Amino acid sequence: MSFSSLGLSEQLVRATSDQGYETPSPIQAQAIPAVLSGRDVMAAAQTGTGKTAGFTLPLLQRLGENPRTGKGPRALILTPTRELAAQVHDSVNLYSKYIPTKAAVVFGGVKINPQMMKLRKGLDVLVATPGRLMDLYQQNAVRFNEVEILVLDEADRMLDMGFIRDIRKILSLLPAKRQNLLFSATFSNEIRTLAEGLLDNPVQVEVAARNTSAENIKQSVYPVDQSQKTALLSKLVRDNSWDQVLVFTRTKHGANRLTQKLEKDGITAAAIHGNKSQGARTRALADFKAGEVRVLVATDIAARGLDIKQLPQVVNFELPNVPEDYVHRIGRTGRAGESGHALSLVSADEGRMLAGIERLIKKQLPRREVEGFEPTNNLPLKPKAKADPSRARNRNGNGGGTGRPGGKPKSFGAKPGGRSGGRSQNGSGQRSRPAQRQSA
Repeated sequence: MSFSSLGLSEQLVRATSDQGYETPSPIQAQAIPAVLSGRDVMAAAQTGTGKTAGFTLPLLQRLGENPRTGKGPRALILTPTRELAAQVHDSVNLYSKYIPTKAAVVFGGVKINPQMMKLRKGLDVLVATPGRLMDLYQQNAVRFNEVEILVLDEADRMLDMGFIRDIRKILSLLPAKRQNLLFSATFSNEIRTLAEGLLDNPVQVEVAARNTSAENIKQSVYPVDQSQKTALLSKLVRDNSWDQVLVFTRTKHGANRLTQKLEKDGITAAAIHGNKSQGARTRALADFKAGEVRVLVATDIAARGLDIKQLPQVVNFELPNVPEDYVHRIGRTGRAGESGHALSLVSADEGRMLAGIERLIKKQLPRREVEGFEPTNNLPLKPKAKADPSRARNRNGNGGGTGRPGGKPKSFGAKPGGRSGGRSQNGSGQRSRPAQRQSA
């Protein structure tokens, strides 16, 4: 199969060839014809499998079939983070190399006036984070009456980050007649609920089992006491001659502390998280890609959307609170079919988190102890089974319990006149993050 066999124009096929892509990935092979047909599409695939091209290429072709008559934008692509917005904008520019398309990207953390000037000149494709887009709308810098295609990219992360109110508002401002494309790494229960109110009889594309990790990523766990994690990370970087490793922490302060400790240990490092200015984040990522920084320390929010070609290693310095985030983290390596290595430094107090991850991905991760770093307390070899609530109630002598009322969760997004509502639990059985907008 080739890109031309999917129905793409010669100009778009040539642009993909310039980037070294000759054969579509599974998500692209299924999503591109569906988008070209004009249908609404709900697509999920493991991170790093080419979802961006899966909607960008057919979107550009559909816009090219009908020349622009106004100032646009005609296509609106919403992303959860600044880095992902910039990455998608770069892809639009690369793939529209041989066709006349004007594109712009807007996100927070930088001055708004230059973005307003770009929008006034007119454009076809606008890539935006929800918060900054609403700021621009409220200042009369952008209108949505010409939008023909809406894309929600990494929709699950947008919900996690509390952008649902902005998304609802944006949806209410768009023309009722439009094509809707929802792309995500997972089809969580919340995403399916959002799709019910947003998409019209969509084509569903899911090329991998829900919440599974890519087979080309080697995964392992290194049991270690919390106090020895930094020393073990330094040893692994040095002993294995790692020149490029992405490390995840749970908090912004933890990322800063780890970066400082690595620098004192003689290992070049930089941190990227929501408290960093956009300029600092851009420089850190550029230095990491250029090989001037060996270790990039990131939080989950900032790291979503990082696209680093042939990234060999990802390290979980701390396990994520939400098991699904583990899949997204390790998906930064092993992209575009390359092999990758993901390892996790796990202390005894993270045993329950590890068990949740292993239940989610349905596999036990191999444990590899390092001499001199053997932990005081061993990690469990098997994840504990989830407790049966009914049996727990019986043991307590309470047959009925006081559980929350059931019922189908309400829709998050809707076309005018549709339903809207609150948050539900995520697929892991844990309570989802609070629905307040976070800084990406």
